[in-house]
Amino acid sequence: MSARRGIVIGAAATAAVAVLGAGALLWSPWEDGGGDAATPDAGEEAVAATALELSGDLHTHDPALVVGEDGEDWYVYSTGDVQKGLGSPQIRRSTDAGATWEYVGTVWTASTRPAWVYEEVSGVQNFWAPELVEHDGTWYLYYAASTFGTNGSVIGLMTSPTLDVDSPDYAWTDQGMVIRSTPGVDNFNAIDAGVVTDEDGTPWMTFGSFWGGIQLVELEWPSGKPVEGAEPTTIATRNNATNAIEAPYLMHRDGYYYLFVSRDKCCQGTDSTYSIAVGRSTDITGPYLDSWGNQMMYDGGDELLSTRGSMIGPGGQSYSNGYLAFHYYDETLGGDFQLAIRELGWTEGGWPVAWTAEELAASE
Repeated sequence: MSARRGIVIGAAATAAVAVLGAGALLWSPWEDGGGDAATPDAGEEAVAATALELSGDLHTHDPALVVGEDGEDWYVYSTGDVQKGLGSPQIRRSTDAGATWEYVGTVWTASTRPAWVYEEVSGVQNFWAPELVEHDGTWYLYYAASTFGTNGSVIGLMTSPTLDVDSPDYAWTDQGMVIRSTPGVDNFNAIDAGVVTDEDGTPWMTFGSFWGGIQLVELEWPSGKPVEGAEPTTIATRNNATNAIEAPYLMHRDGYYYLFVSRDKCCQGTDSTYSIAVGRSTDITGPYLDSWGNQMMYDGGDELLSTRGSMIGPGGQSYSNGYLAFHYYDETLGGDFQLAIRELGWTEGGWPVAWTAEELAASE
């Protein structure tokens, strides 16, 4: 986490903050005495995340975590591998509260794959960054189809009555396209879906990677697709030419919507520079601010996790029932990607902490 200590700036104070293009503050929040801490230090009781000790098959990228409740199994769906199940999203299960993970297959086979995707996205092999959300007894699986370096992409959807791969009712049914992006037409990239339901019961999907940044679009149940006429709106960017921001994920807690994003360079093994940042808003549509009041529309965001020790480039995150899942590149494994899960800590000011006590102590 960033070494700086931030505060939450109220609406009146925010109006007094001058923001440069990259989100740099011209006015210091400490001039009027500070406020709620974004990171724990001497001014606030220390809080820390808890890192789960994981074992088993952890070879996951862009994990979508579902924490089982009341003794139910945990699941992680992740980016596909062309060597396994036609690049279909992979499925892993834990029967011991997230400690041990086993590979239990892929979402589709040759006979059940969504054939239309191969016609829409030329050259697609692996299907990326799945998202899982349950509504009214149905599980919705969002996935991305794309190729590196282009925004010719689609987000597709499948549904199943259960995640239990051993249930006779388990089956994923193709529901078609959710949204697409076309090179030269759309200034966004239709990958990396994350779905949240607001306090009024309305579902929203955030998505995006590079190009125009992070997008938000209103959905409707039971289709799980955008409402008629809905257009994506931008809620976060890096505000520079590269605009290296992606993998958005929204969650709601105590009156705030928290937007987690991954920034900088993914998928380069030990050369990866990925990190996770967060901001929040009282309104689902934003603006999303970090603890200093910087807008995520202008490269704001508090750093939540970054490279430390042998954990290189953490990112591709998801959230479920208090736990943050992400992948990282393990230096001890030659840069191979691995699953990590941490139960978040929360400051008195309502900001998430993903570092463990040992990591926080080491940074003092």
